[in-house]
Amino acid sequence: MNNIAIITARGGSKRIPRKNIKDFLGKPIIAYSIEASLKSGIFQEVMVSTDDAEIAEVAQKYGAKVPFMRSAKNSDDFATTADVLVEVLEEYQKRGQKFEYACCLYPTAPFVTAEKLQKAFNLLLEHKADSVVPVAAFSYPIWRSLKIENGKLQMNFPENLNKRSQDLPPAYHDVGQFYFFQVAKFLSTKKIFSDFSVPLHVSELEMQDIDNETDWKLAELKYQIFYG
Repeated sequence: MNNIAIITARGGSKRIPRKNIKDFLGKPIIAYSIEASLKSGIFQEVMVSTDDAEIAEVAQKYGAKVPFMRSAKNSDDFATTADVLVEVLEEYQKRGQKFEYACCLYPTAPFVTAEKLQKAFNLLLEHKADSVVPVAAFSYPIWRSLKIENGKLQMNFPENLNKRSQDLPPAYHDVGQFYFFQVAKFLSTKKIFSDFSVPLHVSELEMQDIDNETDWKLAELKYQIFYG
């Protein structure tokens, strides 16, 4: 198989300055995604897409390649993950390199492991899926969630007011760690999610959305509990 790992790490981070190379329990947080990719043994290329020279230097120190820098167009707050992936894959094609499968990893995903990546790749092959997405179940049924309108509480789904939580179907969310996908399918649709995306189930202890300093501390605590 001809596979590439693409770690998306732009320099601009407003809520947590220099987030992608901030120290996480002894090393830059991006190092976890790089090391898991390299250790998995399933990638012919492990690269970092960045617009930032310092991030590029750190990435190379931990074994990733930075064969080209990200364009300014795909480095602002409005560029999507799909935009960045298209740019990377098309640039490689211009250089004569094509890949059958790709994995997009986020740089702030310390819970990604080589074993998880291997399992996701096996799922992709086994199901002949378009993509594999790590997901976790919401801890409380979203079907009984509330909203606030004009200072008053209302149910999002009032028809479920008298239903027991155990009788409602489970709901899941993307844990924001990585996506494994078929390159040809992705380039034809420019979509990571499709009608044939399959889940990789992840526990709440193995995930943490990191958007602020509190999230960061929670991630470190969870990591120490799960891997310490």
